[in-house]
Amino acid sequence: MTVLTQDLLERIRSRAAGYDRDNAFFADDLSELAEAGYLSPRSLLETARDQRQLAAYAPATALGINMHLVWTGVARVLSERGDSSLDWILKDAAAGELFAFGNSEAGNDLVLFDSTTKAVPGSDGSYAFTGTKIFTSLAPAWTRLGIFGRDDTDPENPKLVHGFLTRESPGWKSLDDWDTLGMRATQSHTTVLDSAVVPAERIARILPVGPSPDPFIFGIFSNFLLLIASVYSGIADRALDLGVEAVGRRTSLKNEGKLYSQDPDMRWRLADAALALDALSPQIETLAADVDNLVNHGASWFRKLTGVKHRATETARYVVDQSARVAGGGGYRSSSELARLQRDVLAGIYHPSDTESVHNTVATNLLGPLDS
Repeated sequence: MTVLTQDLLERIRSRAAGYDRDNAFFADDLSELAEAGYLSPRSLLETARDQRQLAAYAPATALGINMHLVWTGVARVLSERGDSSLDWILKDAAAGELFAFGNSEAGNDLVLFDSTTKAVPGSDGSYAFTGTKIFTSLAPAWTRLGIFGRDDTDPENPKLVHGFLTRESPGWKSLDDWDTLGMRATQSHTTVLDSAVVPAERIARILPVGPSPDPFIFGIFSNFLLLIASVYSGIADRALDLGVEAVGRRTSLKNEGKLYSQDPDMRWRLADAALALDALSPQIETLAADVDNLVNHGASWFRKLTGVKHRATETARYVVDQSARVAGGGGYRSSSELARLQRDVLAGIYHPSDTESVHNTVATNLLGPLDS
């Protein structure tokens, strides 16, 4: 059962424009959501539904919270499959710790399959990480940061090392460099690692370079992609509502003062947007339920997961565009909520998996890999 009461959602919406205008972190939203129990682990299906609803009220808040929920979701995926190695994440989250995602790297289009960050092993099983991570959402507030890097101790057999840094650990700094077109309240600063040590007990996985069938990787992809899809679907939900509101109050001099809701062209635009949006819920919720219920899609999992993220972000952009077209020039003002949604929805094209990667994944699933 969701803790997102209407009063809480309205308070969150009332702050969204100010956070965006001031390029400020959603601190009050985070405090209220944490107090309400929203950061607690739950099923992926429940989380996806909640995140879609939250995004319709404050997209940047939902996107930032996503990063914490991805890590608790990964721990749940493993635990439900008999692997208790990350149960400590569930305990930490229940105790109020806030998890963030520190994996993205500039120029690394292999995402989780390689890293430009160096991971140097210590004699006690710890690793020291040196590198630069971008788009670290929740930068002002995280207490646990998931990171990974490459261990080249054996050049013939390099490894990717995943671990969790605590905020109190030395060897890292957050750059105050988040000044973007949209999703501003996430405050996704760049994180610089300089021999930041993760102790042995917080090393989550050591995996070969390249694609891996490890459930840890599946947990990241399934939670990240489905929750990203949910956030952008929520943006589209709100944009469609704003489009409907706009044609219900705009009048047409050309059509003798009739409302634009009676204009066949405007009606077609909104209907087409709604038709596209209606297709997303069955896709996202079916796959989320499949993750929860341990359904095995085998080699088709990544095709399905990347595909739904791609369709959700592209559909959201289309729905926002159609709503902007029917809303008129007032929607172009910087103070307009629809203008903010137009800026926020563009961020969807930058989240993994990008369009090229999605098509490569699907082509490989259908046709096999390219000839070497």
